[in-house]
Amino acid sequence: MKKDSKQLTSKKVAVRKEAMHRLQEDGQPESDSITDEASTVSLLHELQVHQIELEMQQNDLILARDSSEAAAIRYEALYDFAPVAFISLNRSGDITQTNLTAASMLGIPRAKINGLRLAAFLTEDSLPQFNSHLSNAFKGLNQSACEVKLYVDNKLITVQVMMSINDDGLECLTVLTDITARKQTEVKLKLAASVFSHAHEGILITDIRGNILEVNDTFSQITGYSRKEAIGQNPRILKSGRQSDDYYKDMWKTLKEHGYWSSEIWNRRKNGDIYPELQSISAVSDALGQVMHYVSMFSDITHLKAHQEQLEHSAHHDILTGLPNRILLANKLTLAIKQSQRHGKILALAYIDLDGFKKINDSYGHNTGDQFLIDISAKFEQSLRAGDFLARIGGDEFIAVLSDLDNINECEPVLQRILTAASQNIICNDNILKVSASIGVTLYPKNGSDPDLLLRQADQAMYIAKDAGKGCYRFFDIGPSEADRTRREGLERIRQGFEKKEFVLYYQPKVNMKTNEVIGAEALIRWKHPQQGILPPDAFLPIIEGHLISIKIGEWVINTALKQMSIWQTQGLTIPVSVNVGASQLQSGNFVTHLAGALAAYPEIYPELLELEILETSALEDVIQVSKLMNTCLKMGVKFALDDFGTGYSSLTYLRRLPADILKIDQTFIRDMLTDTSDLAIVKAVIGLADIFNRGVIAEGVETKAHAEKLLSLNCTIAQGYGISRPMSADDFPLWLESWHINPIWTA
Repeated sequence: MKKDSKQLTSKKVAVRKEAMHRLQEDGQPESDSITDEASTVSLLHELQVHQIELEMQQNDLILARDSSEAAAIRYEALYDFAPVAFISLNRSGDITQTNLTAASMLGIPRAKINGLRLAAFLTEDSLPQFNSHLSNAFKGLNQSACEVKLYVDNKLITVQVMMSINDDGLECLTVLTDITARKQTEVKLKLAASVFSHAHEGILITDIRGNILEVNDTFSQITGYSRKEAIGQNPRILKSGRQSDDYYKDMWKTLKEHGYWSSEIWNRRKNGDIYPELQSISAVSDALGQVMHYVSMFSDITHLKAHQEQLEHSAHHDILTGLPNRILLANKLTLAIKQSQRHGKILALAYIDLDGFKKINDSYGHNTGDQFLIDISAKFEQSLRAGDFLARIGGDEFIAVLSDLDNINECEPVLQRILTAASQNIICNDNILKVSASIGVTLYPKNGSDPDLLLRQADQAMYIAKDAGKGCYRFFDIGPSEADRTRREGLERIRQGFEKKEFVLYYQPKVNMKTNEVIGAEALIRWKHPQQGILPPDAFLPIIEGHLISIKIGEWVINTALKQMSIWQTQGLTIPVSVNVGASQLQSGNFVTHLAGALAAYPEIYPELLELEILETSALEDVIQVSKLMNTCLKMGVKFALDDFGTGYSSLTYLRRLPADILKIDQTFIRDMLTDTSDLAIVKAVIGLADIFNRGVIAEGVETKAHAEKLLSLNCTIAQGYGISRPMSADDFPLWLESWHINPIWTA
């Protein structure tokens, strides 16, 4: 205002100077009239000056008014469109004025807000704090902001409240800031921090150069490095030296190409202990796709590896005698053949079968029989030379592999020692026991180099030894043999039986031992032989393995099971059924096509009710191909179970790849788990693996209530076996089921 006054005064001076200048130009008057005229002129000039001054003042006022109006508009815009809500409240908490942001926050037009109580929008738990804050504001007390919750348009929002009393003391200006998103972010951050801190997996975060930025408590527990010791270090401090440089190059290559890497790896703890872990690394990128951090998560799988080694040992060794089993025999025999080939040596494969062992089991019981097998296998091993090895392939059958022979005659002293060992008296449980042995022998390279072929040849030669009077050995003749002819005749008889529809399916129930609920049934093939009666699968399936007829019979089993499920469903019985699928059938090339056709033929049966049981050993023959096939079938809705689990176990990686819902514990482990600690340990390991990999587990061969109670104590609830029920015909199954529902009594 002072500046404007000075400007106005200077303007007046300028105007007057202009007027005086004009008078001087007109000259001085010589008389009084001239004096009067001059006075008049001077007065007119004064009036002109005042007029100009008034015009200037009016212009200034207009400018000031326009400036004030513009400022008011700007203030109103700032008030209405501020990013926070402004609300004026009286002492009663009634709303007297709001900005547009507040109206939008409350979800009500501004014209209808005045007079409403702000407390009406608050949640009940926020009222005490809000009322206290409002009261203190009118008392003029200084206070920090508070947080309350509003319920608007069926949504709950969190706002920060700040209050300030007006100069007149009649109203309180309330500022509301919506902090809902911030609170949600805080919750997420707290949750992430909680997950990070409490995760059972070790977690470490690195920068782009691999320097450790953060670790969680589990990291320290597993590695032994504290957070302070780890931060700033490179994960190389955990390097065990067991992985090659190429291993890490491949890891980084995968990370850069896919942004993710996962594998089993051996690392080293701070104290120097080397341990296995299951590790995954993920690249974290910014909005532009540039990698900023790497996050590694890992679990200590020491116990899993122990289970794996235990299972691998059981998978490759006979549980009773500790000798190599059929699986390990195949590997060792292949290596022995290659070694003989390199050295130009002869290899002899001897198939040993005990004569009269069945009588020992029948007369003295399985415990004595088992002890006899342990003792005689030790004698057989003592009969071998250094470099030879012995395997037990089942029952009372053994395989001896004699390698590095220069001629055939070198193996005969060993064979004779085996016969002598077999014929010696063995004392078991105060009983003097004696058997003999029949041995069939085949030779590499004379009779071929294929391990399976050599085993079949030795098996045939063993039957010739039995026909020759037992207690002797015979060499395989590459020409047609009586045993070969017998097998061909058996295969033909099975073909005829299949064509004459002599095969049937029996059904064995599966029960939840905890609830006594029947949860399914397994379809088991039987042969109604015209002369020999009902034959179990062991009597004919080994003969057809690898032949086309095995695939046809496998397809018939699936079709027949689905047909029976359809019949039961019309009778009001809907129950899941599992069927066994052989290796040849599974990898035949048209398995998926046939399965899809079979399911389409019975549309009333939900595919989820059909479960396919595959032997673990056959699944591991080509785990990648089998996994793809299983995934294709899973898309149809069917389920899978790994049968006889533990007898062919190879790797945890394989178990992760095979998408089976159920692991079936082989009955050989269940049978003796009450008395054999090794079998019990394997059962525990399988149940533990099922739990870790989120698979179901079922125990086969449950024969007694004691078996059931032990399994329940191990958290295995599903079982099947003679203790529950023997396999029965399709007609008998509904009757048994009805009886079980009424009175679930165990048969053993």
